[in-house]
Amino acid sequence: MLESVTAGFIRSATQLPPEVLARVVDEALARWRHGGREASKATKILSASEFSAIDHAVRSALLPRAAELNSFREQLHSDAIGTTEIAARAVLKRARIADEHLRVLVEPFRAVGVAVPPQEV
Repeated sequence: MLESVTAGFIRSATQLPPEVLARVVDEALARWRHGGREASKATKILSASEFSAIDHAVRSALLPRAAELNSFREQLHSDAIGTTEIAARAVLKRARIADEHLRVLVEPFRAVGVAVPPQEV
């Protein structure tokens, strides 16, 4: 089971309209070469159960929207899953990763109004 802050982040992120999710994905991909890849690696400190819980929560929320997202842009459903899961891992482990890593992974979501908790817990 996920902590309430991470679960809330996932709920908010997966409810974004397709055009907003597409912007988030594009921004996250643009950041990939500028710290995103390194930041993503820093979040791999999850236990198997934490990883599974995030994966299940994100996929369960986005699966009913697959046709809607892919009709807006091909592969948006899959891209949104990956982008949201990586950011959710950063939110869950926010106290254990560098502030810069947290920022680079969640800023695309924060920029469109998704609440992101501070690093301190």
